[in-house]
Amino acid sequence: MPEGHSVHRIARQFAVNFVGHRVSVSSPQGRFAADATRIDGRVMTDARAVGKQMFLEFDNGLWLRVHLGLYGAWDFAGDISIDPTIASANGRMGQTNQRGTDLDGADPILDSAGENSLHSIGAPRRTRLRMAESEKVEAEITSFPPEPIGQVRVRLLTDTAVADLRGPTACEVLDPAQVDAVIAKLGPDPQVDDSQEAEDRFVSIVRRKPTAIALLLMDQSVVSGIGNVYRAELLFRARQNPHTPGKQVPEETVRALWRDWVHLLRIGVETGQMMTMDDLDEQSYRRAMANRDDRHWVYKREGLPCRVCGTHILMEELGGRKLYWCPVDQA
Repeated sequence: MPEGHSVHRIARQFAVNFVGHRVSVSSPQGRFAADATRIDGRVMTDARAVGKQMFLEFDNGLWLRVHLGLYGAWDFAGDISIDPTIASANGRMGQTNQRGTDLDGADPILDSAGENSLHSIGAPRRTRLRMAESEKVEAEITSFPPEPIGQVRVRLLTDTAVADLRGPTACEVLDPAQVDAVIAKLGPDPQVDDSQEAEDRFVSIVRRKPTAIALLLMDQSVVSGIGNVYRAELLFRARQNPHTPGKQVPEETVRALWRDWVHLLRIGVETGQMMTMDDLDEQSYRRAMANRDDRHWVYKREGLPCRVCGTHILMEELGGRKLYWCPVDQA
C-alpha cells in the first residue's frame, strides 16, 4: 500500500498538471458515473493529501476523495509537466518504489526521441506515466486522449492531460462538510501540519492507549501516513520495542518518534524513496537510493544480521501485517 509520501507526491502531480484547468470527468467502467456528473466540466482548484488520502477540489465546492488502498493506481498521460520532486524518482509515484532510483542514470527512462523526459523539468512530453506498482512507468502515446487501460473507475481529462484511476479502496464526491468529517477522523500529518500542537496531539493519543506502539503507528486515526516500512524503521531508529503499550512508552520517546516522522516524511516526499538511513557518504547514499537492501535498518531484513549489533532481525505477524525488528537493540 502506498505510504504517505507517495500520496503527497501524487497530489503534487495534480497540482502541477490539473489545478486551474477545466476537467471532463467520466467513468469508463461505469461504477462512478453518477458521481462523475457532479464534477464534470468544472475547474479543479486544489489538490491536497492527508496521510494516505487525497482530495481534489472543484470550483463548485465539491471534492473528489481517493484512497488507493492496496490495489489502486493512477495513470497519467498527455503533456505531463514534471517538477523536480516527481523527476527525482523517475516518475515512480503512488507506490513504495522499492525498485530504487538510479542517481547515476545508468538505467534512464527514455522517450522515443531518446531523451529522459522525466528529467526534463518544465518541458512537457506526450507520455503515459503509471503511478503505481508498475515496472514500466513511461511509454510514448500516439493519440490523445489514449484509450483507457483496464477497469478505469474515473477519468479526469483536460485539453492536454488525462488521469485514470483504477482499483481504489475509496473514490467518492464529497461536500466541504463531509471532507472536514473525514479529515477530523485522521491523526496529524506532519506534511500538512508539523506544529507543536500537532505533536502534542500525537503524544497525547499514544500516551493514553494500552495498544502496542507498533499498532498505534499504523493506526491512521493516531497519526497519518505511516505504513509498514516507515513503522519498522521509525521504531528501530528510536530503539523502541514494538510491543510496548503506548501508555508505557516514555514521553520523550513518543516525541522523538513524531519528530523523526516529520524528518523521514519530508525526505520521502522530496526523493520519492523511503530513505531511512542518515549520514551516508555519497557512494553509500547512491547505493541506498538504488537498492532497498542498502536503504533500511530492519525492513525486509528478517534473518539477516542487525546493522548495529549483529543479531538476526526478526519478522512476525502483528495486526495482520509483517513486523520487522531487532530483539536486542529494541529489547
